[in-house]
Amino acid sequence: MPETIIFIIIIALLFDMSNGMHDTANAIATVVSTRVLSPVQAVLMAATLNILGAFISTHVAKTIGIGLVDPAGINSAVIMSALVAGFIWNIAMIRLGLPVSSSHALIGSLIGAAFSHGGLTVLNFRGLSDIFISLLISPVLALIFGYLLMKLILIIFGRFSPSGLNKNFGILQIFSSAFMAFSHGSNDAQKVMGIITLTLFSSGVIHSAEVPFWVILICALAMGFGTALGGWKVIKTLGVSMLKLEPIHGFAAETAATTVILGASYFGMPVSTTNVISCTIMGVGATKRLSAVRWGVARKILFAWIFTFPCCILMAYFFYKFISIFIK
Repeated sequence: MPETIIFIIIIALLFDMSNGMHDTANAIATVVSTRVLSPVQAVLMAATLNILGAFISTHVAKTIGIGLVDPAGINSAVIMSALVAGFIWNIAMIRLGLPVSSSHALIGSLIGAAFSHGGLTVLNFRGLSDIFISLLISPVLALIFGYLLMKLILIIFGRFSPSGLNKNFGILQIFSSAFMAFSHGSNDAQKVMGIITLTLFSSGVIHSAEVPFWVILICALAMGFGTALGGWKVIKTLGVSMLKLEPIHGFAAETAATTVILGASYFGMPVSTTNVISCTIMGVGATKRLSAVRWGVARKILFAWIFTFPCCILMAYFFYKFISIFIK
């Protein structure tokens, strides 16, 4: 295997690790903030289930691998530029404690690098439109599902004492957090699988868009390792700063988010797990009262989401101009 491809795989795995670090909060922010599990217990559980979730299917990987760009119209410099830009954005947002979308970062970076290389002709507009629809609709569905599920729980269990509810839902929240981690692995780990498969396919190393087993394995392990490292600032933002959560709220938010993410994974649509869990938390919080959600924090998160696409597109665009001098 050429050295350039090996280097790209290494960068891809670093991005996958940063994704795991950043998105640890998706699975465990609520269960840690409600003190149902200790941070160490929650991180180990999330890392294990992230790995297992990555093996559920490769539908999302295929969407990323051939749905965004024409494999024949790009080169190694395009993929390397996209991964470097996405990795830098992830690390910067981890440092700031902002739960932005690694999916938006990667997709935006790939668009920017591909456009820098070949213009509009290398972009798959049909695939891009499907992906953008998925990325835009999923947070709205998450907000609605979070609100409705929390309302349903309150209707059914509202007459019980808060202490009894929190005790019982604390147990249920362990399971909902576990499924959240599993669903995260089922969607997010596949995006890097798709990028590596795209690299191998466009370079002629493999002759179909099928994801090799060894690619699934290394991506799952990289995601799990990054999750084990944890992104504690992001966890604090989601689990503490945006809304004061009790176990019953954590259960509702995680269950609603898992429903949306697993549904998207089944249909092969990449979604932002960060955006989904953030929106289910907002939906759950809105059932208490609108002022229960700290909308100032939510506004900062929204701005970070908005700027992710254009910033990553621009970074990758200019990274390609530099990297293509050395790599074709």
